[in-house]
Amino acid sequence: MTPAWPSGPYRRRALVLAAAAALLLVVSVLDGCARDGSDDDAGHHRRTTVTIGTFGVFGYRQAGLYEEYERLHPDVVVKESVIERNDAYYPQLLTHLAAGSGLADIQAMEVGNVHEVAAAQGRLFEDLSRAKGVRRADWLPWKWAQATTPDGRTIGLGTDIGPIALCYRKDLFRRAGLPTDREAVGRLWAGDWQKYIDTGKAYARRAPAGTVFTDSAAGIYNASVHAYPERYHDRSGRPVYMDSPAVRTSWDLAVQAVRAGLTARLKQFEKPWDQAFANGRFATVACPPWMLGYIKEKSGAAGRGAWDVAAAPRPANWGGSFVTVPKAARHKAAAIELAVWLTAPAQQARLFERQASIPSTPASYAMPAVRDARNPYFGDAPIGRIFTTAARSVPLLVFGPGEQQIGTAFTDIGIAQVEQQGRSPAAGWAAAQKEIKNAVDE
Repeated sequence: MTPAWPSGPYRRRALVLAAAAALLLVVSVLDGCARDGSDDDAGHHRRTTVTIGTFGVFGYRQAGLYEEYERLHPDVVVKESVIERNDAYYPQLLTHLAAGSGLADIQAMEVGNVHEVAAAQGRLFEDLSRAKGVRRADWLPWKWAQATTPDGRTIGLGTDIGPIALCYRKDLFRRAGLPTDREAVGRLWAGDWQKYIDTGKAYARRAPAGTVFTDSAAGIYNASVHAYPERYHDRSGRPVYMDSPAVRTSWDLAVQAVRAGLTARLKQFEKPWDQAFANGRFATVACPPWMLGYIKEKSGAAGRGAWDVAAAPRPANWGGSFVTVPKAARHKAAAIELAVWLTAPAQQARLFERQASIPSTPASYAMPAVRDARNPYFGDAPIGRIFTTAARSVPLLVFGPGEQQIGTAFTDIGIAQVEQQGRSPAAGWAAAQKEIKNAVDE
């Protein structure tokens, strides 16, 4: 609702005040521009503001990396803009790309999106493989390949990765008559996710009252499917989600866990799941490095020393991101220099030390901050060794169009119907396939 404009002398006074305010606003804007550009009219050097857009917490600010970069580059100011969830961030990024405006100088991108963007819109981004200080050999080969276009341009530099381990409750394992030492636990299921299901059945026979083996069937599916190079598309780009061994095997494992009563029938990242951590409802959870902080937060003081970390049955990766520089960026040269610095092995090691984000640069793994890392909350588990060992063995994953939508159809539609609604596996499978066909134009 617009208020009425005053009349008579009050109107004249209001106009004078409005004009003064407008003049002050113009001066303020010009002053702000002088600080954010290159040189002002008087010839004084001005600081360049490099903007970076991310989803969730990347940890650069928390680890003090922006502050350090500004000390090393007094002519640069780093300004970060964060959107909490990628499902809100990514559509906005696509909209800005289409418009050619509204983009940050650096745009973060999630692993499930970067290949699709590289294949379809790679021309809209700088080729960071040509940037000064960038060496392809610094990154894990499979990580580098994820952001590379069909014609060999690399639009993103890898940040963290998500090699999978398994987090487990030693207290619940002990009460169920299972070993608790992390090396012995890893041997229970080494090499095969079916052995993990078999361990769950052994747990169920002596499970402490009110507990189950694992949190969700979707977690099993995700951990298993990401261990295969070809999941939803083959190397030629042909969709194979209808009958690929990766999908079928992972689906069958998830369904088997449901039918055996091994899961808590929870949906990950929702409030009941959070509460189940606090209540000690389940004994294991598929555990990329970013899950450690989540478990610590939700399990609280009662979980300290109860949780531990063991190797997963097979090396797999779940999660990870990239930083890109759009061609429409306002300060491209400064943005590229910052992107290269943030993703260098030394900075990735520092980020791991602060945020437990596993580096995608193997040179970081020999640095003490990563190599010798242990987590006191998880029984002093050698998380540096566990996660970097898995990272070196992750297969070169094949990505295709609609990667995230396809995966979500299986976990949030198909498996959810079997686990939470009691529908048959055949009905759940059909529902997932229908959702994929509606969501993805193949």
